[in-house]
Amino acid sequence: MPNDFNQQIIDEFRANSGRVGGPFEGARLILLTTTGARSGAPHTTPVGYLPDGGERILVIASAGGADRHPDWFHNLVADPTVTVEDGVFTYPARAEVLTGVDRDQVFARAVEADPGWAAYQAKTDRLIPVVALHAQDAGPPEAASWGEALRLIHDAFRRELALIRDEVERSGPTLGAQLRVNCLTLCGGLHAHHTHEDAGMFVGIGAQRPDLADVLDRLREEHRRVAELVGDLQQTVAATDADRDEVRARVARLVAELEAHLAYEEEQLIPVLDAG
Repeated sequence: MPNDFNQQIIDEFRANSGRVGGPFEGARLILLTTTGARSGAPHTTPVGYLPDGGERILVIASAGGADRHPDWFHNLVADPTVTVEDGVFTYPARAEVLTGVDRDQVFARAVEADPGWAAYQAKTDRLIPVVALHAQDAGPPEAASWGEALRLIHDAFRRELALIRDEVERSGPTLGAQLRVNCLTLCGGLHAHHTHEDAGMFVGIGAQRPDLADVLDRLREEHRRVAELVGDLQQTVAATDADRDEVRARVARLVAELEAHLAYEEEQLIPVLDAG
């Protein structure tokens, strides 16, 4: 069973679609459910994570620098099939313990972004493990309606953009490796979301509501504009000498354009989606 502190975080996380307050406010957090190595019972633990592009995220078994691995790590070594809750989606994942150069490179990225990881490693003789969680099938968002699902997805993008904007502000004159990954992961997520809307949701709404043709045309045009800004950000971030101020300016433009787009889409489509 989770301890009282963890249980409070779990309850708050689930009640607020991934948002929590206190020491983890604004942090990237998931709920990781593993199968007990001895009990066979499910165990859920709040865990911080790092974006890693594509279909995997990274978690670090630091246990605050304790001399033994956390229980969740022992569990996933025994059974690498886990469940991840990110506040919008709940999905099965396959856990892979990274080793050698792969582990060291990822941990160095984490330390560059947050020296606290190095402090944890300095407190213990054990090599702190890094685990990749490979998503298997995200499925639909857990929401009371399709309109609410859309809002949850949008809010997740808003939160991630706010985090990246803050990380850019705190960075040095050039971008660290993890911040580059964070930006590129966001860009990939936005592209995938808008592609799915164009090819799926907008087609379905257009077939049922021909009167919304102008609205859908505007949303598709806004997608193209956001895609241009995402491409500009990707190009800037990919440069080996990426300038912090240039990235900050591009993130600010993307935030402004995307926020206006999300607000208009929610205003126009959520009533339609919730009406069934």
